[in-house]
Amino acid sequence: MLVVENLSVSYGAINALKGISFEITKGEIVALIGANGAGKTTILNTISGIVEPKTGKITYNNKDITRVVPHEVVKLGISQVPEGRRVFPKMSVLENLEMGAYTRSDKQGIKQDMAEVFQRFPRLEERKKQLAKTLSGGEQQMLAMGRALMARPQLLLMDEPSMGLAPILVEEIFNIIAEINKTGTTILLVEQNAHMALSVSNRGYVLETGEIVLKGEASDLAQNPDVRKAYLGE
Repeated sequence: MLVVENLSVSYGAINALKGISFEITKGEIVALIGANGAGKTTILNTISGIVEPKTGKITYNNKDITRVVPHEVVKLGISQVPEGRRVFPKMSVLENLEMGAYTRSDKQGIKQDMAEVFQRFPRLEERKKQLAKTLSGGEQQMLAMGRALMARPQLLLMDEPSMGLAPILVEEIFNIIAEINKTGTTILLVEQNAHMALSVSNRGYVLETGEIVLKGEASDLAQNPDVRKAYLGE
């Protein structure tokens, strides 16, 4: 579904990504793990069209999307749940979800997807008239996920979904990620909580300072002594 080839990104003199290559098959959950500053968010932002690469190519469903602008990337079926949730604070829960569907005009489909989001996140329905800034961190994360799902993505990019959440909520969010995947959505998951990320993923890639240093089945990476030492606190 997605092929990233020789991708390099620079911010001024800093080389954030150094010629990385990886791929995602339809239906998978693929985890990108690594320390802060390893380049994980840059990868998602480059796929989304927010950041322009220096070199390399991104192919999605056999179409070159390397320099496609962000709203067109969304129309092609790629949605991003950004790091730090980034909900629209002064808009209601309902308005935030409607913003997720801004590229769509199929009113019936939007209505159906809204009902599905409320079914998946009952707390959002209870709070649909509340301003997004009044929600708890966990509720804002659910809103950010719901908003991304309103674009009806085939590929969902998730950036640090567990950041700042209580452990009980982290488990809930990861259960929801697994459920979303079971309904047919492919997921690229960036997550510092390597243990949780690998527990729901099919495969994973380990990033260090803009380079992929390890890749493999998620279960193998979870058992890898280097990964366990560096990212699983063992």
